[in-house]
Amino acid sequence: MSSKENENRPALTPALTGAELLRWYWTLAELSALAREMGLSAGGGKVAVTARLAAALDGNRPPEPVRAPRRGGRRLAAPVDGDTVIPEGQPCSQVLREFFVREIGPGFHFDAFMRDYVAQHAGHTLAEAVAHWHATRARAAEPREVAAQFEFNRFLRDWHARHPEGTREQALSAWRDHRALPRH
Repeated sequence: MSSKENENRPALTPALTGAELLRWYWTLAELSALAREMGLSAGGGKVAVTARLAAALDGNRPPEPVRAPRRGGRRLAAPVDGDTVIPEGQPCSQVLREFFVREIGPGFHFDAFMRDYVAQHAGHTLAEAVAHWHATRARAAEPREVAAQFEFNRFLRDWHARHPEGTREQALSAWRDHRALPRH
C-alpha cells in the first residue's frame, strides 16, 4: 500500500495551499462555500471556482470570473418551420425543442452537436439544423471523453465498465473511497 493511500482528505479551509486544494476532489458546493467564506466570487463552473480558490490560497490575485456575453437580438417564437432562420444568440429553447421533436421524433434531445449548431449557425435554417442532427447521429453514438468537471460521471462510467454486474450502491461506495484519495 502506498503512502498516498494512507493520507486523509484535509478540511476545506482557507488554511490550505492552492496545491493541496488541487490534490483532492471537491464538489462545486464545497468549493463555492469556501469561495464565499474567503470573499471570492462563487460564480462560474467548477473549473473556474477551483482556479480562483487555488490562486487566492497561494496569495495570488484570483482570475476574474468570465461573464457570458449578453445575448441580444430577437428570439424565435412559435410558430416556426423548416424555413425559419436561426437568429444570432438564439438559445436552445422550448420553441426549438418542440419543432425538433415534431420533425425528428421523440428521440430528439439537445446534445453537444445540436447545442453547438444552434450557437454557431445563425443565418441557417431549421431545416439545415434537422439535416445536421441526422448527419451527426453516428458520431453522437461514439463514446466520448467526459469533461474534467464531470469527474463523478466519468468515474461511474468507468467503474460500471469494469464491474458490469455491480450495483449502484457498490458504485457509490467505490466513488466515496476514490474521492477520499488524493488525485496525484
